[in-house]
Amino acid sequence: MERIDFLTEARKFEKDMINLRRSFHKNPELGFEEVVTSRVIEEVLQSLGIETKRVAGTGIIGLLKGTKVGKTVALRADMDALPLSDEKKVEYASKVPGKMHACGHDAHMAGLLGAAMILSRFRNILPGNIKFIFQPAEETEGGALSMIKAGVMENPKVDAIFGLHCDVSIDTGKIGVKYGKANAASDIFEVEIYGKSCHGAAPHEGIDAIAIGAQVVTALQSIVSRNVDPLDSAVVTVGVFQGGYKSNIIADRVRLSGIIRSLNPKTRTMLCQRVADIIRGVTSAMGANARIELIPGYPCLINDNNMVDFVKRQGESVLGRENVVVVKEPNMGVEDFAYYLQHAPGAFYRLGVRNEKKGIVHPPHSGLFDIDESSLTVAAAMHAAIAFNFLWTQ
Repeated sequence: MERIDFLTEARKFEKDMINLRRSFHKNPELGFEEVVTSRVIEEVLQSLGIETKRVAGTGIIGLLKGTKVGKTVALRADMDALPLSDEKKVEYASKVPGKMHACGHDAHMAGLLGAAMILSRFRNILPGNIKFIFQPAEETEGGALSMIKAGVMENPKVDAIFGLHCDVSIDTGKIGVKYGKANAASDIFEVEIYGKSCHGAAPHEGIDAIAIGAQVVTALQSIVSRNVDPLDSAVVTVGVFQGGYKSNIIADRVRLSGIIRSLNPKTRTMLCQRVADIIRGVTSAMGANARIELIPGYPCLINDNNMVDFVKRQGESVLGRENVVVVKEPNMGVEDFAYYLQHAPGAFYRLGVRNEKKGIVHPPHSGLFDIDESSLTVAAAMHAAIAFNFLWTQ
């Protein structure tokens, strides 16, 4: 079989991908609100002769069937934007106040649609099936779970799944691969501390919930430094502290909210227990009560090393060995692609989008976040090479 130059194939659709990405960027939609986004994706896939199915509200599955019997490989892109104001001065800036594609999901969608454009041209020699998974709500509720419950990994059964994420620490034209643990697990804690209000001039008559909450926040910072193995990694963050009424009133309640991140299952269990124990202990010792809710979040994303090897080989073939970076350390951010990897082997890799000359250096979840759009051809070429060669070689 003649070798396909997937990077050259991807460049044929560069303008289409840029236009799609800019359209998505100008019209961002939050998790499970991706109505227009889904419609655009359906129209593009259907125009390529790819079967589509709507699942989990706004999720889309595209199925490209080869002419020969074989395995099924899945490629996934997330769709949702963030509740953030776009601060960039570009013509494709968000037109929706308070909503922005600040994590690259617009690029993920455009790159995967580009791969569909490439792969649909080679359907006559495909020995198997390719599923294109467009998933809502990665940023909020773990839309991957809703997609899995809707049967995205079945009918036909997915034999392997791959996905990517924009990475502004890696230059455009490169990809990054990470063996084993790639992203952290997370758990959210919601806390209300109940004290007793009184006049600020007579603090001895009350129980100061704000002072107690401050002690709780300080005590929580000791968990990682004193309870976690220094060779392990963990983060405990208090991101919300709300309380008080007026400068001369001792507050009777405060609300805290935070997140626990970990890479080790035993550490994860221990962290949740220590957070709860410390909150109860501090509040009780200071005469207050606390309500604690621990909400399990995404699991640790653990790549299959054989699939990482496969992605690495495709990257070296498509981009050149010098453009494949082996990432040494995991990312302590979370990613619900982890749920798919509980159902099929696969790998989640990183797409370089950094370009210092263009000023594209700002981190994700920032109002200035942007990508070098030439990375879209890399995304499409990598997706296409991975899917096509998996069906032929694995």
